[in-house]
Amino acid sequence: MNLSAAIRGAQAKCWGLTRLKASPSVLNTLQCRARGITSTATSQPENPIRYIRNIGIVAHVDAGKTTTTEQMLYNGGAVRHAGNVDHGDTVTDFLPMERQRGITIQSAAITFNWPRKDDHNPNIQPHIINLIDTPGHVDFRFEVERCMPILDGAVCVIDGVEGVEAHTERVWSSAQEFKIPRFVFVNKLDREGASYKKSIQDIGLKLNGMPLVCQIPWWEGDTMKGVVDVITGRVVSLAGTADSPERLSEVVADKATKDEIGRARERLIELLCERDDELLELWTDHGIDLPSEPIKKSIRRVLSSGDGALIPVFAGSSLNNIGVVPLQNAVNDYLPSPLDRPELEVSNGEKTLPLSQVLQSPQTAKKQKQPHVEALASVFKVVNDSRRGMLTWVRVYHGILKKNAPLWNTHLQGFEKPLNIMQISASQSVEVPYLAPGQIGALTGLKAARTGDTLMMMSSNKAPPAELSHVQVRPPEIPPAVAFIVLDADSPTRAKNLEVALENASREDPSLRWSKDEKTEQYTLSGMGTLHLEIARDRLENHYQAEALWGKIVVDYKESIAMPTAPTRAVFDKTVAGHTGIAACTVVIEPLEENYTDALPRSSYVERDGNVIRVQFPGEDHPFDVEATRQHLINGAIAGLARGPRRGSPMYRCLVTLTYSSETDYYGTASGAHLSSAARKAVKDALVAAQQQNDIVILEPVMRATIVCPEAAAGAIQHDLHSARGGQVLEVRDLQDSSGANNNTVAGGTGAEINIDDIYAPPDSYEFQKSLRETRKGRLRMLQITAQVPLAEVLEYDGVLRSKTSGHHTLTMALDTFERVTGPREKALL
Repeated sequence: MNLSAAIRGAQAKCWGLTRLKASPSVLNTLQCRARGITSTATSQPENPIRYIRNIGIVAHVDAGKTTTTEQMLYNGGAVRHAGNVDHGDTVTDFLPMERQRGITIQSAAITFNWPRKDDHNPNIQPHIINLIDTPGHVDFRFEVERCMPILDGAVCVIDGVEGVEAHTERVWSSAQEFKIPRFVFVNKLDREGASYKKSIQDIGLKLNGMPLVCQIPWWEGDTMKGVVDVITGRVVSLAGTADSPERLSEVVADKATKDEIGRARERLIELLCERDDELLELWTDHGIDLPSEPIKKSIRRVLSSGDGALIPVFAGSSLNNIGVVPLQNAVNDYLPSPLDRPELEVSNGEKTLPLSQVLQSPQTAKKQKQPHVEALASVFKVVNDSRRGMLTWVRVYHGILKKNAPLWNTHLQGFEKPLNIMQISASQSVEVPYLAPGQIGALTGLKAARTGDTLMMMSSNKAPPAELSHVQVRPPEIPPAVAFIVLDADSPTRAKNLEVALENASREDPSLRWSKDEKTEQYTLSGMGTLHLEIARDRLENHYQAEALWGKIVVDYKESIAMPTAPTRAVFDKTVAGHTGIAACTVVIEPLEENYTDALPRSSYVERDGNVIRVQFPGEDHPFDVEATRQHLINGAIAGLARGPRRGSPMYRCLVTLTYSSETDYYGTASGAHLSSAARKAVKDALVAAQQQNDIVILEPVMRATIVCPEAAAGAIQHDLHSARGGQVLEVRDLQDSSGANNNTVAGGTGAEINIDDIYAPPDSYEFQKSLRETRKGRLRMLQITAQVPLAEVLEYDGVLRSKTSGHHTLTMALDTFERVTGPREKALL
């Protein structure tokens, strides 16, 4: 290995070590290594990417994600004490609103090493953990959805008292979509009412996979003493200790726990052999006395597919640091590195291809003088930092991303230049000269990049060739807004400041959308729910110092079309910004059929705000840039759909087909503004004609509400939902019933059915069960009500529930669908 390669290996290893709270000596070492000054460079492994883990922490709100993350940081030596959500001193929830409410709002990326240097054998290579703590509240689902594609693995945290909750199922489904290897950590097992057995059964029945029990809690009476590993049979975590290997080696579990470990190990090997032929061959030679290492490798192989058929389960209590150290070891042992994941597929024009195929396409190879792509990264998060300005979070997929090198933004079709590259632990940071493949970091100095953009570093400062200029890594799919709020600025200066703040806020979170009514000069801010907009208001006022008069949060109704329009052609012939030009196009707008896009290539259309837009270019040879023209026409159509003709609400569920013919619509070179204006005019004209034919209808958001409440209040709540709010109750379930749904049987991750009788779950200890029976006499029996209900009827429903349940309830809502408003309710909206 040459010296420069060795130095790069040392840098890749050390950049994730610490943050500014670390000791001065560690920081000095870190900064020296970042400049390549290290005496141990030649000892670095040839492929340091194998020691990177890009993982996410996902779960329902209040399951303990942030507490788990804090303990991981503490165990890794990145912080001097673990933060506490209740005390408001957590590292990842560093925004004032997060600490005030005790919830995660923004996804936070933290880099640290595991195991820490003092704890491991010098011959063992520590892993760089890039960990993302994601929000658990459903209003911030977009945050989770944007982080999912850049993860190589995930840890799902569930509450040992509540089991698998509604949002847990949603984020698990998102991870399933991207085939992300993942396992479950059952948290809060030391709390009264917790049940490891019920949690495991919940995992099997609700997450559609067979639980693979890897750890068992060790009880002494009704006190959780520690955690025992099923594979090795050893105690791996002990309450009240630092989990040092020396201390744990002296501890032996009681006979009852040992016997249960034997049964658990036998079932674990049986489940693995059903899916791993390599382990099956070893089992035929060794029987149940298989060594531990082949079993761990088998779990890693089985998880690598990301199909969720087998779900490893770990146990502990993050607040007391029980089970967190073995959980971190499991991240290293079982979750994949970037090298172990399938090759990235990117969109390029109308095709979706593997990245290597796009970068080495025959067209590119022929043009030896054309600039080539040296590095490619995806923007998954943009955050405005009070000290550094906009931080653009990226995941590098190809090449080495260097600071001060111009980056081509394939969405904006222009270059931007980052000033610095940082490795960040929430609010703390260390500057690095570059990011290697598979790494995650933040760029400063980018003025226009948004969440979902793709950045390319070229071999020269020239724009990439046409076949590469529109490459995109998983463009964001932004869900439609369901609520909005109106703002007024009482002076031109405040209006200007407000617009800058709104633009920055929408760059941070594209699910926040804003617009300005030029006639009334009012601003409209749309979002995913009441909490989402309340958080946005707090950030605009306190972080961006924007001053405005705020209205009330109201429902964001939509307009749609009932019948297809006739082909509508529009010609735009005006001077724009001093440039003359003529552009034309023809549009047809139709109702969007459900599942219409399933049969279409993903790259042949654009889906935006619930509408599908496609552009057709008749003929073969075109005297213009097809991809650039397509993008301008799409932008114009999006603008035309922003306000419907009936009540000024956004259009929804529309299929827009734009046709641009080189024979009838091309009048020579036209600017992008002319093309966009032509498309916008055509869409507007078609919608006005539809309104004249009474073909425009109004849609309202209908939410899927999940309410957990005492049994005594359930009847009144169901009656209220049905009779007073126009809702429909879909299911009522007893949370203490561990038999699950669907007659105890659900479809597994590979399509197989899972029966509760097939799920191995260790029994809760006799003492614990006795304590549980005694306390349940005085506990409330809780039911879970799932219902569909119009958002307009439940905007402030939490207060209604509080009066009916004396505060003993939880309410979560997610957009389920949009339905047409008819009758008196429709007239009341006009």
